[in-house]
Amino acid sequence: MMKPHLFLLILMSALPSLYAQQSIGDLLEKYNSGNVPYISVEELRMQQLDSNVIILDAREQEEFEVSHIKGAHFIGYNEFDISRLNNYPKNRKIVVYCSIGVRSAKIGDKLQNAGFKNVRNLYGGIFSWKNKGYEVMNSEGKQTEKVHAYSKHWSNWLKNAEKVY
Repeated sequence: MMKPHLFLLILMSALPSLYAQQSIGDLLEKYNSGNVPYISVEELRMQQLDSNVIILDAREQEEFEVSHIKGAHFIGYNEFDISRLNNYPKNRKIVVYCSIGVRSAKIGDKLQNAGFKNVRNLYGGIFSWKNKGYEVMNSEGKQTEKVHAYSKHWSNWLKNAEKVY
């Protein structure tokens, strides 16, 4: 039989790992296939300034209306329809994002399967974008500090914004 103080010592040493918050990288590794290459928020910001990239928001309409990356086009997730992208050039650089990069990876897979050649998934999504201090726009085209946090659980990874649910 284990002595009570030994059991308590083992339990106390295990507690930090039980409650340790996973990083965005851990979550992306867990949920994504890795088929769609990532782009960092810094890389996207440089390309956004050159306006040489198509930015697609793979969140839901409600999330997009709270805020989105400037110049992003809403494509959604649950109601995503590849035919809405028929006029997009297949070889143009496309960056897809969502909250942290899980839904956008799935949409990125669909884009690649439809023949788009230069698709990237924004690493950490709009949460990392905003956490790095880059601006987001509301539905009226004005800068805002609000970001739809998706859920209370996922909001743990959004640090530098006013969270909206």
